[in-house]
Amino acid sequence: MALTINTNMSSLVAQRNLSKATESLNVSIERMTTGYKVNHAADNAAGYSIARNWDTQLSSLDVAADNAATGADMLTTLEDTYALISTHLQRVRDLTEQAANGTYGEDSLQAIKAEIYSRLQEINRIAANCEFNGKKLMDGTAGALNLQVGLYSDNNSKITLSADLFASANMTGLFSSMANTTASGGKKLSEIVANAKAGAVVTDLTNATNLETFACACAGIKYDGTAVTTAGYTPDQMIDFLDKALTNISTKSTSLGAAQNRINSALDSISVQSENITSSLSTLRDADIAEESSNYVRAQILQQAASTLLSTANQTPSIVLNLL
Repeated sequence: MALTINTNMSSLVAQRNLSKATESLNVSIERMTTGYKVNHAADNAAGYSIARNWDTQLSSLDVAADNAATGADMLTTLEDTYALISTHLQRVRDLTEQAANGTYGEDSLQAIKAEIYSRLQEINRIAANCEFNGKKLMDGTAGALNLQVGLYSDNNSKITLSADLFASANMTGLFSSMANTTASGGKKLSEIVANAKAGAVVTDLTNATNLETFACACAGIKYDGTAVTTAGYTPDQMIDFLDKALTNISTKSTSLGAAQNRINSALDSISVQSENITSSLSTLRDADIAEESSNYVRAQILQQAASTLLSTANQTPSIVLNLL
């Protein structure tokens, strides 16, 4: 090789390899400090795009899990409230059965009516105040609800909760549909209530007078406090309607339980999906620290060697002075 001053090929080779070693060293440092082997699109263009997409899916799955959990909490609120209403209604049934015994005078029946009326008022209050996150659950206004428990906008990513679950659960909602239903004694609910007070109806039991009249019918007394003497209008007939209401609540609780099972299944599915995507993302993006530390040491040695040799190569042109 010719000995020249203007061009130092040895220095250029050393510079190039020093640059490569430094670049490799910097890459290893970045990967070990971030924990990722794909930090930029240039590292792995396809892998970078896939990783970003999986990141988006994982974030969406977290939201879907929160949605499902919130939906489960809402249904638990609804179920517990129905259980409370059922407790009050069961007590009303017990008092109605007690009044039907025929061994109580008007004063005792009036006391029974007072407790029944108080319980019925409480049912209306509970139903009116049952809400979750500002949404009323027992006044019949909620309608069907969709829980977003998947990644996409199709129906497979939703759980639809029937409007029946959120039907009115106050006294009107529980009994208005039974207005023309006949008890085992042959009387309609509307007739029994109207017998306690003319003009009283069961289609609006949020009205205080109608509600108190309903309590009177359960206690077997007239609205004015006197005992019912009209043939065929005995309080035991009200038991049939109370039983129907209790059965309806029990059926609704069963539907709530089925919906909660679906939500729990969705949560399990989200967990499995999230776990699998996380595993795949780790394989694609996470750095093998053992491998990168080895690359780091190798690049560090190459950098030091290239630096030393570059220093030597830069002295080569000075040999020319010995020839002058």
